[in-house]
Amino acid sequence: MKFTTAIVALTIASLAFVEAANPQGHAVPIVRNPHHKKNFRAQMAKISHRYPQLNLMEATTASPVAAASPVAATGDVPITDAGSDSEYYGAIEVGTPGQTFLMDFDTGSSDIWFPTSTCNTAACKAHNRFNASKSSTFKKDGRQWNITYGDGSTASGVLGSDMVAIGDIKVRQTLGLATNESTQFAQAPQDGLFGLGFSTIESVQGVSTFMDNAIAAKQLALPVVSVFLPSDLVNGGKDGSYLFGAIDQTRYTGNLTTVPVTLEGYWQVTVEGLSFNGTSLGQTSQGILDTGTTLLVLGDTAAAAVHSKIEGATMNESAGGWTVPCSLASSKGNISFKLGGNDFQVPLADLAWSPLTEGSKTCFSGVQGGQDGLWILGDMFIKNNYCVFNKGVSPSISIAPVKY
Repeated sequence: MKFTTAIVALTIASLAFVEAANPQGHAVPIVRNPHHKKNFRAQMAKISHRYPQLNLMEATTASPVAAASPVAATGDVPITDAGSDSEYYGAIEVGTPGQTFLMDFDTGSSDIWFPTSTCNTAACKAHNRFNASKSSTFKKDGRQWNITYGDGSTASGVLGSDMVAIGDIKVRQTLGLATNESTQFAQAPQDGLFGLGFSTIESVQGVSTFMDNAIAAKQLALPVVSVFLPSDLVNGGKDGSYLFGAIDQTRYTGNLTTVPVTLEGYWQVTVEGLSFNGTSLGQTSQGILDTGTTLLVLGDTAAAAVHSKIEGATMNESAGGWTVPCSLASSKGNISFKLGGNDFQVPLADLAWSPLTEGSKTCFSGVQGGQDGLWILGDMFIKNNYCVFNKGVSPSISIAPVKY
């Protein structure tokens, strides 16, 4: 998302008002789920399905997966860190009166979907289900939709439309209403998915995204979603938020660096460089910033370059990817990505993502390999760097180091 000079000036000039008075947007706070357990293979299967062009290892993909004009008002909607920064979800309201759903906010997809009351699978029954008959604003659509994931799990149903509310931002939105979900969804903490990508990657052509509809309805002061994801390592996974229609200056240090989107669909930008403890590794790539992906998936060459600098790092074929000593969690170094001429860091400590088994001294790495030339910068990057996803005339992402 590319801010024009006028929009940047407007954003900075109005920020004090946005924070001190009635904010021109809606913040979604994040809290931590202490019961979540990490699942490396599930994460890699999820990434493999979303980005099949990355050609991730067959061993990992085959494993099972257990919203301009000022807005009138704002409000807080709790969002949960599913545990150890693996994924984040929060509540929205759908229909009139509102029915509440816990949603995974995802810049790497565009659909909004959740189960409907006519779905009677075990997975649907484990979650909140939408009852269209109880909403006075529901409208039938009738078109079919379906989703298939890398582990073979599926969801399918019909489209309908209703009012969707994030705080007091309310727009009519086309929704995927699942009438069938496979058993793998039963253990998911969230009821469904809230896509924040571009309309070009909607499952059904012609459907507009929530942000597109909110902008068209003049619900947002700025055409942005500002993302602050908490770090379990730094602050216990507390106090993060999604902020719709505004930018929170208290959440970052220094100035925002604006990076133009190079290809609309996903939030794709140019990564100008990769460094290890300040030393360039000679790598560049296109990169997708994706809140729906946990890890950093670099090209195979770049991933090997990073791990060549980490003593004890190994490409562990049986484990399904790169591993590192868990002792890396106490490291003070970093890797950094150059975007818009500035370097943005990820602590090496974050790369010790999860032990292979309980009590193991070897951890799955937070950096994995994929297709050279297309990297995925997931939550591991975003929780260390405040990101403003701008869906204005010239889409861009503005980035600055987070402030805790």
